[in-house]
Amino acid sequence: MKIAVGSDHAGFDYKETVKEYLKKKGHEVIDKGTYSRESVDYPVFGEAVGKAVASGEADFGIVICGTGIGISISANKVPGVRAALCTNEYMARMARKHNNANVLAFGARVLGIDVALGIVDQFFSSEFEGGRHERRVNLISEIEKSLCG
Repeated sequence: MKIAVGSDHAGFDYKETVKEYLKKKGHEVIDKGTYSRESVDYPVFGEAVGKAVASGEADFGIVICGTGIGISISANKVPGVRAALCTNEYMARMARKHNNANVLAFGARVLGIDVALGIVDQFFSSEFEGGRHERRVNLISEIEKSLCG
C-alpha cells in the first residue's frame, strides 16, 4: 500500500516515527514534508497529502500537526478526501469502517506516540463495510460535487 504522510513542524518527529513504522510493515511511504522542525504552515502539507490521495498517487494519507485539527481541515478541502481526526483506536476503526476515510489525522501534542501508532494500526487494518454506510458516504460526495463542481 502507498501512504502519503505530511506534517508541520509540531508533527515532524511523529511523522518520522510513523514513516519508519509503516516501512517496517511493508508499506511504501511518500513523504510530502515538512522535512525539519523549522516552523512552517500546516495547510501546505495537509493539501499536499490530500492531493496525493485524491490523484491516486497514494492509496491513503496521514497528516499530523500539533492537535491534528488544522491539518485535517486543510486536507479535507481537497475534493475526494475524507480526512478523519482520530484520538483513539475506536475512532480510527470507525473512520474506515463507516466513513471510508482515506486520510488519517492526529495531533502530536495531544497523543503519546504509542497511542498514535495504535491508531495507525487500527486505521490500516480496518476496511470499509459498505451497505448503509456506502449510501452515507455517497451523500457526502454529492455535497462535495454540488459545491466544488
